[in-house]
Amino acid sequence: MEIIKRAIAGTLESSDAYVEIEPGDSGIRCELESVVEQQFGDSIRRLAEEVLADCGVKNANIRITDRGALECVIRARIEAAVMRGKGE
Repeated sequence: MEIIKRAIAGTLESSDAYVEIEPGDSGIRCELESVVEQQFGDSIRRLAEEVLADCGVKNANIRITDRGALECVIRARIEAAVMRGKGE
C-alpha cells in the first residue's frame, strides 16, 4: 500500500492524538511530540511502526502529536490517516 497524498486524523484536544502522514521514499520516518514522551515515547513509536506494517505501508513520513491518548486512540488515528492518505 502506498501513501499517495498528505492526510491528517485526530485533534489536539486533551487525551487525543493528531496524526499527519505523507508519502515517503526511504522507509518509515516517525516524528513524535508527546506530553508523555519520556515515559511512553518508545512504545508509541513502536505502535506506529506496527500499525503501518499491519496496513502494508512501507514508505511514509508520519508525525504524531500526542496529548495523552490511549493506545487504542493512537492506533485508530494512525489507521484513519493511512486510509485517507491512500485515497480511500
